[in-house]
Amino acid sequence: MTANDLPARIDERACLDFLARMVQHKSYTETDGEKVLAGFMVEQMRALGLDASLTPVPGDRVNAIGRRAGTGGGRSLLFNGHLDTNPVSEGWTVDPWEGKVDDAFIYGIGVSNMKAGDAAYFCALRTLIEAGVKLKGDVVLTYVVGELQGGVGTAALIDQGVRADYFINSEPTDLAALTMHAAAFTFTVELTGKTRHMSKREEAVDAIAAACDLVPRLNAMKFSGARSSAHAGINRVHVGVVHGALGRELHEWRPPQVADYVRVRGSGRVAPGQSRAGAVADIKAVLGELMQRFPGLEASVTTEDGRLSMPAFEVPRDSRIVRALNRAYLAVRGTEQPTGAVTPPGFYGTDAGHLFERAGMEGIVCGPGGRYNTMPDERVDIVDYLDMVRIYMLTILDICEAG
Repeated sequence: MTANDLPARIDERACLDFLARMVQHKSYTETDGEKVLAGFMVEQMRALGLDASLTPVPGDRVNAIGRRAGTGGGRSLLFNGHLDTNPVSEGWTVDPWEGKVDDAFIYGIGVSNMKAGDAAYFCALRTLIEAGVKLKGDVVLTYVVGELQGGVGTAALIDQGVRADYFINSEPTDLAALTMHAAAFTFTVELTGKTRHMSKREEAVDAIAAACDLVPRLNAMKFSGARSSAHAGINRVHVGVVHGALGRELHEWRPPQVADYVRVRGSGRVAPGQSRAGAVADIKAVLGELMQRFPGLEASVTTEDGRLSMPAFEVPRDSRIVRALNRAYLAVRGTEQPTGAVTPPGFYGTDAGHLFERAGMEGIVCGPGGRYNTMPDERVDIVDYLDMVRIYMLTILDICEAG
């Protein structure tokens, strides 16, 4: 049997059933459900013969970590994905916990973000083991929690010494090879004007009017200092909260008059080589121009510190892990793999940032799903999920080597 024969050996029904079982676990972030799913993953990894266990995460949480030891002499490969999910929103037309499979899709909350990626690397390794393939290098499967809290689960496993020569983070990229993504940060802008009764609004400095001027300018920003057009291409700002009324307590109980205070909260993305400090300086410059357009307005910006945030991530296009993944994609799909700072995934924050910056590891972000991510009737194309299993199999063989 050759490596090219192995992708045809996957049990498609078993792969879909395994993903459906993961979806059926209600693993909302920071709930007992994520512990239950982590325990399930440990049981499944042990059934494959992996050395697997639950490991602690701050906040009385756990990761599920498993290792398939190689025979020696090969490179090791770590897969990384999170088990915690967002809540179910309004607008679903299918049961978000059923793991429904039809002719084209598998549905469920968290199936795209990112249980399909989690299941794909489990099924890839399972298929190799069941085919009797021996590997020279170790394969490490990590199922983490706390991605929605800035990646606390991955930070914990790194601090506990979990490492490999290369990694694949399986966040949903629609099977593109993401070689760079931005760092994420959040900010708060405070605008303070001067209130007057509406009869004398010409004398006021209207903080809401200033906010209406400001928000589209923030949303259009790209920060200074980008290393290249590709780096500039994953810069982004978006305002998600605007609250204005009277005073810093935002009083709304009297009939409205000219608002003198607005709080604006948003998120920013900066590429590798750019800094949060530089981004804040750019926002301050925009606020300076705003204050000139609205004489008497006071404006300031602060960032949220003390909470873990996702660092930027970048890997050279000629890295062995990138080339291995590209070769596997070509073998499975017969076309070149989209590779680079692909958007929208380039705007993500992912645990790859921690593996890159905190652990000093070289890796790639590539997973099934993305098109229907974080929306009602969240789903993943079946063909993409199964092809991801095949691509991961060939990548494992390339990096870890049969022997």
